[in-house]
Amino acid sequence: MVSATEFDELIEVLGDFIRREVMPAEAGIDESDEIPDRLIAQAKEMGLYGYALPAEFGGLGLSVRQQVLVTMELGYTSPAFRSLFGTNNGIAGQVLVLAGTEGQRKQWLPRLASGEVVASFALTEPDAGSDPSRLVTSAAPVSGSDRDGWVIDGLKRYITNAPAADIFMVFARTDPQAPPGKGIGVFIVPARLDGVAVAARDHKMGQAGAWTADVSFSGVRVPADALVGEAAAAGYSTAMRSLAHGRLVIAAMCVGVMARLIDESVTYARERSQGGHPIADYQLIQAMLADSQTEYMAARALVLDAADRYDAGTDQRLAPSAAKYFASEAVGRIADRAVQIHGGSGYMRGVPVERLYRDVRLFRIYEGTSQIQQLVIAREMLR
Repeated sequence: MVSATEFDELIEVLGDFIRREVMPAEAGIDESDEIPDRLIAQAKEMGLYGYALPAEFGGLGLSVRQQVLVTMELGYTSPAFRSLFGTNNGIAGQVLVLAGTEGQRKQWLPRLASGEVVASFALTEPDAGSDPSRLVTSAAPVSGSDRDGWVIDGLKRYITNAPAADIFMVFARTDPQAPPGKGIGVFIVPARLDGVAVAARDHKMGQAGAWTADVSFSGVRVPADALVGEAAAAGYSTAMRSLAHGRLVIAAMCVGVMARLIDESVTYARERSQGGHPIADYQLIQAMLADSQTEYMAARALVLDAADRYDAGTDQRLAPSAAKYFASEAVGRIADRAVQIHGGSGYMRGVPVERLYRDVRLFRIYEGTSQIQQLVIAREMLR
């Protein structure tokens, strides 16, 4: 465990690094759709590829509360930077943390924590996005003279970090007769196996530098021990647990972006004049700033409360969904106000609030849409 003093030092170093090294590179990342190699190397050196992974496997072993505080710092800059190592710490790495065998954890988690290996979470499909319980990618058991194993066939869509991935956590139906949500396993599939094909990068509205792509699996043969854990039907529950953790991370990212948007808005309002008066003197500007600050404070408090509940084990489902739902909707409103406060300049490329306005739209879709979060929250309330 990282001590309180060590964690405070980590936050201070990370905040300085974000402002000194990453923020000056934001415009270039947006233009090139690339994270500079030097930032990737520095992220590895700082341990950012494994801050949420157990210390016994080379990670920092941060609590969930500490993880969301780190993520809030990361949210102050381009979301693409966190995305570099987000799947290692989050939805892909957590599959192994939550359900992997001891051998699988020992084999893969240290390599994820160091950044030697990049993992992707391959769940979403063209016809199974918001409802992955109906996925159709198949994993058929096979026996052979050399070894037993599985053959995987299917197509996955919008897979984060797919173009850079070394391994995929692939969710596939092991029992074609099982009802939705049942008979699904999760498999560790190396990206360079025969039959694995990654399509060209998606061209997205925002979050340039955070790569996504389709991934197809055609007759991909993996050994029996590629099955994560020992239950061929436990994949769906593993996915849901991993996504719950991921929702807290996305919520914390939203809080970090909120802080940046508000700072950009306050700075602009103080410096910009209209009709001989600073626009900060206008009540309409003050009202927008007040609304944004209030939503930021509410979201931050909600995320930290949800993280504490997660750490305590008292609520690892409703609270993450509520935090993600509120924060991802609120950051969209704050981004809209930030553009409005900037006026015409806020609509111009190269201005941070314009870029962030495009970036934050995806947060309402990541790790389950806002509408899915509504269903999760209501179902938990009605249990």
